[in-house]
Amino acid sequence: MSGDPTLERIAQGEGLALCAAGNWTARFAPALERIVSDAEKLRGSRPHILIDVSQVASLDTFGAWLIERLRRSLSDASAEAEIAGLSANYSSLVDEVRRVGPAPKAASEPLLISVMLEQIGRTVAGISGTIIGLVDMLGAVLAAAAKVLIHPRSFRFTSTVHHLEQVCLRAVPIVVLITFLIGCIISQQGIFHFRRFGADIFVVDMLGVLVLREIGVLLVAIMVAGRSGSAYTAELGSMKMREEIDALRTMGFDPIEVLILPRMLALVLALPILAFLGAMAALYGGGLVAWLYGGVDPEAFLLRLRDAISIDHFIVGMVKAPVMAAVIGIVACVEGLAVQGSAESLGQHTTASVVKGIFFVIVMDGVFAIFFASIGM
Repeated sequence: MSGDPTLERIAQGEGLALCAAGNWTARFAPALERIVSDAEKLRGSRPHILIDVSQVASLDTFGAWLIERLRRSLSDASAEAEIAGLSANYSSLVDEVRRVGPAPKAASEPLLISVMLEQIGRTVAGISGTIIGLVDMLGAVLAAAAKVLIHPRSFRFTSTVHHLEQVCLRAVPIVVLITFLIGCIISQQGIFHFRRFGADIFVVDMLGVLVLREIGVLLVAIMVAGRSGSAYTAELGSMKMREEIDALRTMGFDPIEVLILPRMLALVLALPILAFLGAMAALYGGGLVAWLYGGVDPEAFLLRLRDAISIDHFIVGMVKAPVMAAVIGIVACVEGLAVQGSAESLGQHTTASVVKGIFFVIVMDGVFAIFFASIGM
């Protein structure tokens, strides 16, 4: 005998015998796969099928699994397959293979409507979780602020000044530069289009109202969210990864009071200052372009600007600034404290901090626009 595996079919009345012989080992895997695949086509042909392995010369785990697979494939509600002729050397091996459960059936494809509803549900749950986290952080910050008001000596003045320098003083150059360029662009585009109607001077009205009410504070808030909000998240997230926040709690310090309150206060103080400087830079840039490109004299520009704007426009922008700063700070701190113990988590939450911060800033700007329009400002 060559030792090649075989599986002979012998009819026995209403039953059928499958006589295995040769070497049923992994060495003959291709041939064994073909033999077993052909034999599996006999499923349902006879009510009783016997798999005789008494003539098998050698058997390993691969061959034992194929025999067990054949038995399971040929067994169903109307037919029964048995293995017979196992030697003492191979019976324990086949028993071990038999204990392996069948492969789980592949889950059916869910309906498209079910997938869509699941996605909507997960999104709504995520949004609600975000809002709850923000409200929780706002309450914790207010409670820490109340505690500091009751016990002023616990206030971290040095930390607040340090963060005010980082958020405000070091941000002045980039804020002034970008707002100056935006003012130039608004003025140039306004003159270019108003010139068709002979109304070049009205660019001053547009520039003054847009910069003081909307563009100035909104643009500065977006820059602060990208610059300082991401920095807050990265700092707190790094502390969380190094377990420094847990160490503060162990020493009896409140992380909200020590870490978050000074950052929040610095941001609330810094954003109105930056918004004012940004508005002035935008107006200066717009006036410069109106003079050089549109031929509007600086004296005429200032006179028209005085008539076009009022103190209400300035108040609207300044009222928005601290609220937007608080929103940016709360979002940044919530994302920072949500960082887990990996660099990937830190990157994800830093990105989420910037995206959510900018999103909530724009939402708050829309809410303020509706509110001030309703009260006539």
